[in-house]
Amino acid sequence: MEEATLNLELSKRIMKALKDDGATVYLTRYDDYDLAVNNAYNRKRSDLSRRANIINKSGCDMFISVHLNASTDETWYGAQAYYDNINPENEKIAAIFQEELKRYLNTDREYKENNTKYLQHRINRPGILLEAGFLSNPNERYLLQKKSYQDKIAEVVRKAVVKYFNS
Repeated sequence: MEEATLNLELSKRIMKALKDDGATVYLTRYDDYDLAVNNAYNRKRSDLSRRANIINKSGCDMFISVHLNASTDETWYGAQAYYDNINPENEKIAAIFQEELKRYLNTDREYKENNTKYLQHRINRPGILLEAGFLSNPNERYLLQKKSYQDKIAEVVRKAVVKYFNS
């Protein structure tokens, strides 16, 4: 299964978990398409720019950009939260997310600052980039494709969001 398909499935499960808890949730895409302008020279950049604009204009209390990691070294594994220092709340959110990821998923990774991601660096709303696991790790790839594991990740995200807003 492709990363884009898995990301969308996982994002929809996260959306459901948060909505079931009373949150208002919006996705920047609900199906397999990009948001690039027609005939864009760089479709990826156009897509990301439009996503950032949607998030910034939304007035959201938090954004979560869901991704799946990959490496040439298939031994790497584990979910990880990344934050950009553009918003002072981002590090706090990443720390809470990573604490919950460690508590409920098999990861020893630490949250990390990353100010080089095109999308994150253009979003002024508070939030994080969530790498939910490594597709390049055969065991984690297997888990990430399972609905039950996606539900587990969604529940961890829900707990992290609640913990952040209760802090």
